[in-house]
Amino acid sequence: MSGNIELLNTTLAAAKAADRAALIAYLPAGFPTVDGGIEAVKAVVAGGADIVEVGLPHSDPVLDGPVIQTADDIALRGGVRIADVMRTVREAHEATGVPILVMTYWNPVDRYGVERFTAELAEAGGAGCILPDLPVQESALWREHAEKHGLATVFVVAPSSRDARLATITAAGSGFVYAASLMGVTGTRASVGAQAQNLVERTRATTDTPVCVGLGVSDAAQAAEVAGFADGVIVGSAFVKAMLDAPDEAAGLAAVRSLAGELAEGVRKR
Repeated sequence: MSGNIELLNTTLAAAKAADRAALIAYLPAGFPTVDGGIEAVKAVVAGGADIVEVGLPHSDPVLDGPVIQTADDIALRGGVRIADVMRTVREAHEATGVPILVMTYWNPVDRYGVERFTAELAEAGGAGCILPDLPVQESALWREHAEKHGLATVFVVAPSSRDARLATITAAGSGFVYAASLMGVTGTRASVGAQAQNLVERTRATTDTPVCVGLGVSDAAQAAEVAGFADGVIVGSAFVKAMLDAPDEAAGLAAVRSLAGELAEGVRKR
């Protein structure tokens, strides 16, 4: 069965045709529970998210700040497994019809088996993977199987990436390029940072693939700012924090749906 890279491509193209950026939401699988995580994905899509990244909880999340680390810890203590991540992708995609990617560090994929992981993700209706710690020069095996199964391979670029390095990364990736707005870990911030626009411009000089910005976006004003120069706005910690701060799961779902609605309005005010 083929994955949904084409759905991802057409979703990003449709947002561009509507003269706006796409809203991409991140939520970890298994948080607060597996069922609760699936409901959270449905809630952000109901609020206005165009694309969802489902995080594969990891014990050493080098790119993630304390908010997502806390959620990952809750999911891991709850016993979440890769099978639960695949179930989250399958049920959330069937319920919403939007492209759903998995964001994961390389070690769990490597241990699970690249062929097995890509085949199962495609069968679940996944659109691809974001692999923040997989070096491009070591990615040939992953890309071979991802392409075979119709999955996007999304690499992360940073303000420190030199132009030649950007060209190498964008030539190897597909779906979109994940531009980290600043040097650091995920988390909500008062300002997204001027480095982000420069990074998007330098990345666009190397590719026609959409460039989406993440790290630090937490409200409608920041979403509107980033939407002014990026093809997509990625929000994760703000959604997770809304769930963590809620007194119960129902309130958490209402909070993430409301936040998605505000952010969706923001990306339309670019």
